[in-house]
Amino acid sequence: MGKKNVLLGDFLVEQGLITEEQLKKALKHQQKAGKLLGRSLIDLGFIGEEELIKALSEQLGVQYVSLRNYQVDPKVIKLVPEELARTYQVVPLFAIENDLTVAMANPLDVLAIDALSRATGMKILPVVCSEEEIREAIEHYYGSSSVAEAIQSLGQTSELGGNGHDEQLSEQALRREAEEGPIVKLVNSILEQAVHEGASDIHIEPMEDRVRVRYRVDGVLHQVHSAPKTVQLALVSRVKILADLNIAERRLPQDGRFRLLMDGRRVDFRVSTLPSTHGEKVVLRILDRKENVSLEQLGLEPDELEKVRGLLGKAHGIVLVTGPTGSGKTTTLYSALQELDREALNIVTLEDPVEYELEGITQSQVNPKIGLTFANGLRSILRQDPDVVLVGEIRDRETAEIAIHAALTGHLVLSTLHTNDSAGAMTRLIDMGIEPYLVSSSVVGIIAQRLVRKVCSNCSEPFRPSKTLVTSLGLPPDGDYTFHRGKGCNVCKQTGYKGRIGIYEVLLTNDQIRELVLQKAPATAIQAAAKENGMRTLREAGLRKVLQGLTTVEEVLRVTQID
Repeated sequence: MGKKNVLLGDFLVEQGLITEEQLKKALKHQQKAGKLLGRSLIDLGFIGEEELIKALSEQLGVQYVSLRNYQVDPKVIKLVPEELARTYQVVPLFAIENDLTVAMANPLDVLAIDALSRATGMKILPVVCSEEEIREAIEHYYGSSSVAEAIQSLGQTSELGGNGHDEQLSEQALRREAEEGPIVKLVNSILEQAVHEGASDIHIEPMEDRVRVRYRVDGVLHQVHSAPKTVQLALVSRVKILADLNIAERRLPQDGRFRLLMDGRRVDFRVSTLPSTHGEKVVLRILDRKENVSLEQLGLEPDELEKVRGLLGKAHGIVLVTGPTGSGKTTTLYSALQELDREALNIVTLEDPVEYELEGITQSQVNPKIGLTFANGLRSILRQDPDVVLVGEIRDRETAEIAIHAALTGHLVLSTLHTNDSAGAMTRLIDMGIEPYLVSSSVVGIIAQRLVRKVCSNCSEPFRPSKTLVTSLGLPPDGDYTFHRGKGCNVCKQTGYKGRIGIYEVLLTNDQIRELVLQKAPATAIQAAAKENGMRTLREAGLRKVLQGLTTVEEVLRVTQID
């Protein structure tokens, strides 16, 4: 165990598992992404997680433990404060006399071991575990405790009292209570838990007798907390103070945003308030600045990936990504930008808002209050000699016309539209007032997409679908099919799902489709022509994921609204 004073990177180089050059790149990645060194090495593909864990276990004589089906005594959990567990990514497992066994992703982390020893007054015995399992265990054992404790400490003691909907309260009283310790702790705990659980949105909703807090995780809302009605005004006011909104104005909707530093990375929150019968409802959209995913990680099938890369290789034209809000369009666009040569191309974006910063790309944010709309901003961008332009969304005829002009004058334009499928994007542009000949000559490809929840890998079980189900899905009835579903476990919070993956419909324009657009043909005719050309519909793409055991029929039906 004497090698525990060796740094993890130096140890892996010494063992010949990575090179000095790879270590330098990983350290740079770690600093930028705010992740553990081991995770950075894995993300960059320099070492596999199993390989890393095996090396640490064998070379250091440290036992490997899987936490997926491990139950820890709550008394042991209380030995390590939540802040330390999250800071150092550790989970206490069991205590024998003065020895505390702790699961760690990096058992070489002397600082973590020393901090735990000082906090507990015990000798720390590390075991090695995967970072993902440690993160899941922290959420399982610590996840809701902070919020519950904050709510309990507030109890019925709020100075604001009443029913949480008193219109006569002064701004000074609201601000005083919203800036006191208990309410600050409550809001911070709600935000931190949401980020750690991977939520995309937080809903703070006033009810008749309480305040409900829900998170949207993997596209589905679920309740996580219920707070006394007496804390409603202070809770909402605290969020409004963070977002620099008018806390005294409770009759009109307001919008704002703020940024926090969590786990070493910046997390942005977009805030929207809406007056309701029982008070102001607040929705916070979480923009977590994690590493962007590559095109390979999105869920595109190999032939779809080839088509998308073909579209990105074009010198000019419009590539549209379509789908409802929350279907992952922005993630797809950002992944596409990362595919492009940022050294040789001048890439400029116009977004609302800039969600994630991309190195080597000029990113601008629209601001309608000062006249910087998508249309006006796009005009200015075209004077910047761009090769590739990303327009966050085509919302109106003026923006569409400028984007088409840019595509016809030698620029590759990437943008989004709110339509249900790929063929509908063509008719949508015509409905905006764009001439069919401009649409047919400028749009080179359309990617429609949805996000489906993935079956939890920890509790996934195979089953044979009934012949009735197979027939209803349009599959050959004599096939030998095996589907998968999640039984429900602590990892997926008993839902049977963990994480999401995209399903895609990639339409490439050809002469037949251009002719249909010129004739103002309906979307159904355009879709039929695209299918003849080899396009898979969203339903077909979803069923492929079902057959691969990645998702369920119910999920595909839910997101594609298939009868």
